[in-house]
Amino acid sequence: MKERIIPILFAILAACFYALNIPLSKVLMEKIPPTLMAGLLYLGAGIGIGVMFLYNFKKINKEDLLGKNDTIYVFGMIILDIIAPIMLMYGIKASTSGNAALLNNFEIVATSIIALFIFKETISKKLWIAIILVTLSSAILTFDASSLKFSYGSFLVLGAATCWGLENNCTTKISSKNTYEIVTIKGFCCGIGSIVIGLIIGERFNNFPYIIYSILLGYVAYGLSIFFYIKAQNIIGAAKTSAFYAINPFIAIILSFIIYKELPMWNFYVALKFMIIGTGFIIFDTLEVKHIHNHIHEYTHIHDGVSHTHVIEHSHIHIHYLSENKHNHTHKDLDLHALNPHTTEDLITEENSHSTENPIEEIV
Repeated sequence: MKERIIPILFAILAACFYALNIPLSKVLMEKIPPTLMAGLLYLGAGIGIGVMFLYNFKKINKEDLLGKNDTIYVFGMIILDIIAPIMLMYGIKASTSGNAALLNNFEIVATSIIALFIFKETISKKLWIAIILVTLSSAILTFDASSLKFSYGSFLVLGAATCWGLENNCTTKISSKNTYEIVTIKGFCCGIGSIVIGLIIGERFNNFPYIIYSILLGYVAYGLSIFFYIKAQNIIGAAKTSAFYAINPFIAIILSFIIYKELPMWNFYVALKFMIIGTGFIIFDTLEVKHIHNHIHEYTHIHDGVSHTHVIEHSHIHIHYLSENKHNHTHKDLDLHALNPHTTEDLITEENSHSTENPIEEIV
């Protein structure tokens, strides 16, 4: 039970921290341009987690550090994490905070589909239903309800979510490595990369206090969020972590309403219903955990004289070996003394050993 709860708590913490990103970034972008804002957020993550990395460096197992075989995934992670936040910042600037928060949940769809086709992870029926509902919700939000035209900002947020879906799967491949190191590399490389791009395209820093605020927001919303996300997906995988992480837009929506007093258009409420139902399917799917039952029980039966030359009532210990499926178990009944007659010596009164196979009802 503890092994299941801890990664779930990590994923929920990651969601809560990241939920601060969209509503607060929209406030800060009144003083800081979008590309530089994206860079400062990741730089904050790199600085904050980097300090934690240095503090704990002596305790770290050197075998857990990134190696040459991880280079391709690290490179992919960095490139995608430069592109995604820039697209998100421009998307937030061009749309409402509530819409952007809800659309960001499309990351679940992207993560799951990419995990299926590229990394060969399986997708359950419930997760397929969730994918359809989240996609439908996202499609509704891509329209500007007042003009029924496609929303430029919504497409940018969807693009960011898709990039992060691919990035999540890249990060999964290295998630067994040291989390501090991964987040530090991600933060500094992506932060500096975005800032360089911002300066090249002509953006400039003008408000020093807002730079500090952005770095602090980055440490919490990106740094701590990524840290706990990687911790969770190292145990339960990218698709499952995304399931519990899916609550983050709903927290962000509440914060957006509080900060901006936004009154969404009708399509937001329609999309919200589909998103809530889809998220419910995701969470239910996540709670169906693979496990193995291993039962030992004793029962009495009578041999009919066909397979044995005597009729005697006696007890057998049967071990049921169950295959590792998600609530669809295959059972095989084996007499323990058929494998080793001496193990049941005190329980049976006959001298010769034998085996039987008996179907049992499914145990869930």
